[in-house]
Amino acid sequence: MQTEILPEFLRTPEGREADAILRTCVHCGFCTATCPTYQLLGDELDGPRGRIYQIKLVLEGQTPTRVTQTHLDRCLTCRACETTCPSGVRYARLIDIGRHIVEARVDRLWSQRWLRRLLVAVVPYPRRLAPLVRLGRLLRPLLPATLRAKVPQYQPAGHWPKPAGRRRMLALAGCVQSVAMPCTNAAAARLLACLGIDLVEVAEAGCCGAVAYHLDDREAGLAAMRRNIDAWWPEIESGAEAILVNASGCGAMVKEYGDLLAHDPNYAERAARIAALARDPVEVLGAEDLAALGTPGAGRRVAFHAPCSLQHGQQLKRVVEPILERLGFVVTAVPDAHLCCGSAGTYSITQPELSTRLRDNKVAALESDAPGIIATANIGCQLHLAGGARMPVVHWLELLDEAAASRT
Repeated sequence: MQTEILPEFLRTPEGREADAILRTCVHCGFCTATCPTYQLLGDELDGPRGRIYQIKLVLEGQTPTRVTQTHLDRCLTCRACETTCPSGVRYARLIDIGRHIVEARVDRLWSQRWLRRLLVAVVPYPRRLAPLVRLGRLLRPLLPATLRAKVPQYQPAGHWPKPAGRRRMLALAGCVQSVAMPCTNAAAARLLACLGIDLVEVAEAGCCGAVAYHLDDREAGLAAMRRNIDAWWPEIESGAEAILVNASGCGAMVKEYGDLLAHDPNYAERAARIAALARDPVEVLGAEDLAALGTPGAGRRVAFHAPCSLQHGQQLKRVVEPILERLGFVVTAVPDAHLCCGSAGTYSITQPELSTRLRDNKVAALESDAPGIIATANIGCQLHLAGGARMPVVHWLELLDEAAASRT
């Protein structure tokens, strides 16, 4: 693609990066076939190719409007288009740059501004989020169905095995996951203990930075990344071999720390090291001998929802399912497994109508082959799907937890 980017943008690192990304796009349109919003709306401007064109026009001098902003907002950043693209277009990075530029030039409706500010001020901070979740649980019977579906059921974490001085990994506690589903990290700790690995949370670490960064509060997002790096670094220097991130959306973000902080002279080197150490649990378990776990599945039928952040963001495609099958589970068929469930971080809050339609389609696909339970690998997907599913939705590590707990 030929570009004529304005000099004011080409003088910036992001402008030059956007120009390079745009030039890799050949406008073939393969991406539209796998774009969830294009499939729902049938509008070229609500597909990757159309959004790329809109960003190109803005960089070339066209004044963006709220219409432009709306089309960019509707993107889930699911990155299915990146998996499909034969030219290797880094679309997720381009949409981040494009949104940032448009955000600086278009005034949002006051309702949108305050919603986004509220999300950035509350969601990444467990001490602020937890009281709201507890209040929601108390008021659940009185809430409208749409709000009731967003309040997670209480799940006790259970015991966390004490470190035994063995191999050591760090766990990202996270923000939403630590409040809504603390059982996930605890299940991971019990599971890894069976495999001779200590899992440790560092109290000073928190949100991965994705919530603020993707809502265009970049400074808050980058500050969260730097805080995590500072918190983890002493543990890394003392021998921690990996950072286990049990929410695949957070994992995709932590693996990009090196790119996002590449121009920060104080953090660039450490950020790259952190990114290299980040692991999804499937990467850890896939490299271990799981014989000690036996076959806890015992023929249980499970539908696995592969989050976009796992299969497209981290490019870990069909890696959980073989592990489940090896452990005795029957993994049911899921049509259109590449499509997003509609959670996409805060998308289910900022774009509720589209998000609900995508969720209902995904739930229908997951339930189509008569599973007994739905498993996933991301807290956002888990909570979102649970709001529309007729059966329990769990993190896939919880499926292994019973076997692991009996051996610790």
